[in-house]
Amino acid sequence: MRDAVIVEAVRTPLGKRNGGLKGIHPADLSAHVLNAVISRTGIDPAVVDDVIWGCVSQVGEQTFDIARTAALSAGWPDTVPGTTVDRQCGSSQQAVHFAAAGVIAGHYDMVVAGGVESMSRIPMMSAMVDGLSPLGAEYQKRYGTAFPNQGLAAEAIAKQWGLDRAAVDAYSLRSHERAAEARAQGRFEPEIAAVTSLDGTVVAADEGIRIGGTLEILGKLKPAFDEAGVVTAGNSSQITDGAAALLITSSDTAKTLGLVPIARVHTAVVTGADPTLMLSAPIPATRKALERSGLALSDIGVFEVNEAFASVALAWHAEFDVPAEQLNPNGGAIALGHPLGGSGARIMTTMINHMRCGNIRYGLQTMCEGGGQANATILELL
Repeated sequence: MRDAVIVEAVRTPLGKRNGGLKGIHPADLSAHVLNAVISRTGIDPAVVDDVIWGCVSQVGEQTFDIARTAALSAGWPDTVPGTTVDRQCGSSQQAVHFAAAGVIAGHYDMVVAGGVESMSRIPMMSAMVDGLSPLGAEYQKRYGTAFPNQGLAAEAIAKQWGLDRAAVDAYSLRSHERAAEARAQGRFEPEIAAVTSLDGTVVAADEGIRIGGTLEILGKLKPAFDEAGVVTAGNSSQITDGAAALLITSSDTAKTLGLVPIARVHTAVVTGADPTLMLSAPIPATRKALERSGLALSDIGVFEVNEAFASVALAWHAEFDVPAEQLNPNGGAIALGHPLGGSGARIMTTMINHMRCGNIRYGLQTMCEGGGQANATILELL
């Protein structure tokens, strides 16, 4: 039976809004990691059967199937196709799932999966057109006319799981502290391909990590969505630019090409939940992944739960009593940033790197997604 293995994973540094990556077209940012993943393995890009690329705001510079334009921008042969995926924040994690499924089915031998979002150049919600709602009449009959607001959903989760301001701020501070420690110790360096901007400036490190933050500073920030709420800019993910790519093949093809697999895609699932509460789906997705895998929670050595908001990760942790040091051990999107369509691949790249460094056999990744969805992936270190 064919399997799907990851032989390389690489990402850009994550640029803060209007930061060091602002001047780079998202197709060129994508091309950068496509070429990085190829150069690290030494394969001919002509052997790539497809590029499957996540992107949420597919408008303007990110439209016209950015997967294909990225491959061509990378200088790859015209024969390499590409397709772009939108499962909201989980787009590039879903790209990995599609790539793995295609390899296992025998439709592909070699795929690059990943994603991009340049939120400085293409602001969030850019695809929305004034006066036109993506919610049709039947949806509105079922769920109401209001467009789902993720910030209010994060507030609802905080209330449902009894999370106060002190808890979400403390979690957020820890995210920055862990990310700062990982950066200081060079733990991110193996996974990052530095980017040279148009003016010659080299961006080699994540820009959103804050040093020297305190609970007092976080406590002074006003709630962003509900005056009486707990969700602030400080305990939410950052608006970010970035891209990441993973090279996926089968064990047999890897052996033929002299490639050394890093991890196997052990289990890949997706599920849905209440689209108005929206951000709770990582909980049932995790349960589904564990059930499908035949593994116990205790078998997993690292958990990556996307920090869209601190309340999301804390609600997940309340449901799964895992050691705190195993949850987002290098910080998450609160500190590093959340480049929407690129985040799933970025998180997976970081998790793989952490698994290699710590010789951790199993890692589980999950993330909330617009519309009340969540992907969950279990990787097995080889």
